[in-house]
Amino acid sequence: MVAPRNLITDVPGLRVGQAQDARLASGVTAIIFDAPCVASVDMRGGAPGTRETDRLEPHRTVERIDAIVLAGGSAFGLDAAAGAQAYLREQGRGFAIGDVRVPLVCAAVLFDLTNGGDKEWDQFPPYRELGHAAASSAASTFQLGTAGGGFGATTFNYKGGVGSASAGTAHGHTVGALAAVNACGSVVVGSGPYFWAAPFEQEDEFGGLGFPARLPATALRAACKGNTGENTTIALVATDADCTKAQAKQIAAMAQDGIARAIYPAHTTLDGDTVFAAATGRRPLADPMREVTELGVACANVLARAIARAVFEATALPGGIPSWQDCHTK
Repeated sequence: MVAPRNLITDVPGLRVGQAQDARLASGVTAIIFDAPCVASVDMRGGAPGTRETDRLEPHRTVERIDAIVLAGGSAFGLDAAAGAQAYLREQGRGFAIGDVRVPLVCAAVLFDLTNGGDKEWDQFPPYRELGHAAASSAASTFQLGTAGGGFGATTFNYKGGVGSASAGTAHGHTVGALAAVNACGSVVVGSGPYFWAAPFEQEDEFGGLGFPARLPATALRAACKGNTGENTTIALVATDADCTKAQAKQIAAMAQDGIARAIYPAHTTLDGDTVFAAATGRRPLADPMREVTELGVACANVLARAIARAVFEATALPGGIPSWQDCHTK
């Protein structure tokens, strides 16, 4: 069952803000939690770029964080988390140590430095300012496709972008996913128009075309774009369940299956696939063993859908790789 907005913000307790620079051909997506939130992470790709992910391991001391940032810019884009952190400090947010508050912001980045944008900035890259702008604009609705952290993203054959989806579970929880898709592989079967995630589609959210009756002979070839470090899919899955960090870690690991369902090939040595999982704690778990499994399955499904929606909703940048819409709606 699709939740009302079919966005990750259907999960109570979080908002999403985005900022982008068309000349730079890059941007930032910030997920702001209304209150400090339990979170963890799972990394499967061979070339991740992250900030503050060690603190998300279940055995680390700090239990909750304030925000997660998904940004373009490769390692330069990690500065976006500092901008989001500055915004949160202005709001009086952060982990209290005596009279000091330190906002805790984790981040992952994707590579979009060779997509034709003007990357000749001055002394400092612009991602700190973009991170602050994204965080300060956080709301319950946001743009999909060529926006935020996915503004400059690409896949093997089509323009990438930001996608999101949501659903309800049998036990009454809400789950959602947000992905910035810059994959080495392809989100469509062969050259399209069919999406690998088609079996999980809800309400024609990425065209309602279904899955091809037969796979093209070339569909299972491992066609890949770019070089090591130039690709990745970075994502957040979230739930309103009251989970521990260990349970969030399990959900993040299971949600990685959503990448494998939606992108072929996935988790390659050329990618940095990273999935965060957050639990806003609004609804208790009556049967943790069963419900965490259910949440992991649901999060994998919504992540697959979010990835397909990212490509379906994207628009091409001037002179850049074509969008799915360019090739299949004319």
